[in-house]
Formats: sequence, C-alpha cells, structure tokens
Amino acid sequence: MISTSELRKGVAIELDGDLWQILDYHHIKIGRGSAQVRIKLRNVKRGGIVERSFQAGDKWPRAQLDHRQIQYLYRDGDDYHFMETESYEQFQISSAQLGDAVNYLTDGMLLDRTSYEGETIGVELPVTVDLKVAATEPGFAGDTQSGARKSATLETGLVVQVPIFVGETDTIRVDTRTGEYQTRL
Repeated sequence: MISTSELRKGVAIELDGDLWQILDYHHIKIGRGSAQVRIKLRNVKRGGIVERSFQAGDKWPRAQLDHRQIQYLYRDGDDYHFMETESYEQFQISSAQLGDAVNYLTDGMLLDRTSYEGETIGVELPVTVDLKVAATEPGFAGDTQSGARKSATLETGLVVQVPIFVGETDTIRVDTRTGEYQTRL
C-alpha cells in the first residue's frame, strides 16, 4: 500500500481497477478543513490524464511492475522490434505505446521494458543518448552572438536546437527527459 505521504513522481498505483502513473502532486491545507492532496494522474494503458483530490492519509495498492533489460533491434513500419537480453525472446511494441521514446531509439540500444501483469506498458530510456547529426545548416564565422543556436535533424528524425559549431556527421548527446542538446562528442 502507498499513502499520500509516500507519493513520488513516476510511481504507479492501482485506482478504480486501472493502472495510473503519478505525474504531479500537491499537498493542500485549507483553513479549518483537513489536508488534501491534488494528484495529476496518467492512465498507463489508455494515456488519458486526470486530476483528482484525495484526503491526506488515503491509501492505494502499489502496482507491481516488472522491469527487464531489452535491446532494440529494428523498426518495421509502425512496429518496433525488441529482444529480451536474458531469454532472447523477441517481441514488438507499436509506436503509439512507445510515444516520444521513438525519437531516441538506435540499433542495438539497451533499455528497460516495463510490464504490468505480463503486458508491456512502455520502455524506460537512459537519461542521455548519443545521436549523429543527419542534417543542419552550416555555422558562419560571423555568428558570434552568445548562445547562438540552429536546428539540427538527428539520425532518428528528432529535431533539436544546437550551438552553431555543431556540423553534419557530428555526434551529440541529448537528454531524453527534455529533448535538449547536452554536448558534442
């Protein structure tokens, strides 16, 4: 069981027979009334987002999620194929289930598969990934403005803002949480 005092972003709970992930929460204390907690939840299977209020001290069952290391193999249309590193079992996940993670997948990449009651609900990416720049405009010597940026399209199709010194075929590190440029390698 998880109570309102143990809430953390990213924790999965069972509520009304569905699996929900906590996106955000706020403790609210109003004058003479009891404290309340306002929670922003995302339905893991359907993707809907709701906000609900609960009394402080309420408890819910903590969802038992299974995490296993997997390797990304290849893309086939709208399906992405993976392999479990322990059993070598291959499976596929649709781009709708993966969401924004498709922008960071490269061949052979290792990541974690999250499943609930035997059903895959998503993947957990590493915090940063290294991607090659596929296309960008050239930087010019006269562009010396502090913090000058330009758009770069990466090998996965993701478009990020990079400093003007980054060129085509460079490899850059991107933060998967924000989608922002970190450094050139």
